[in-house]
Amino acid sequence: MSIVYRQGTLEECVQVVEQIQEFAHKETVESLAARLEGKACFLIQVAQEEDNLLGFKIGYQLTEETFYSWFGGVSPLARNKGVAQTLLEIQEKWAAEQGYKQLKVKSRNQFPAMLRLLIRNGYLIESFEQKQPIIESRIHFVKSI
Repeated sequence: MSIVYRQGTLEECVQVVEQIQEFAHKETVESLAARLEGKACFLIQVAQEEDNLLGFKIGYQLTEETFYSWFGGVSPLARNKGVAQTLLEIQEKWAAEQGYKQLKVKSRNQFPAMLRLLIRNGYLIESFEQKQPIIESRIHFVKSI
């Protein structure tokens, strides 16, 4: 069995979100679509192994030079199999091919695996957004591509 990475749908992303306990707020197709409405350019990716959706990553254009990696996740069944790393690499390559010069992303203190992934891949901390409780605080990253 091998994992297939492809463009996906918001419906497929929601199926993965439902598998991820860490997401206290469960997005819907409607809530995801509302965030993407009016965006000049966006990318929706999924990772799939046979009939199982394993992960997703959604991003969109912030400016002509900046692509924002907005929302993603990996099913607990697929963790530590390189799914998040591969989705990140595909998004970076695609964004560079579209002419973007940088990627921005933010994550929260409560997702240490994501923070490690970003730092390991050359993302730099751009700013910190203090929230209470502190586990809800956001760390903003940027990477030139």
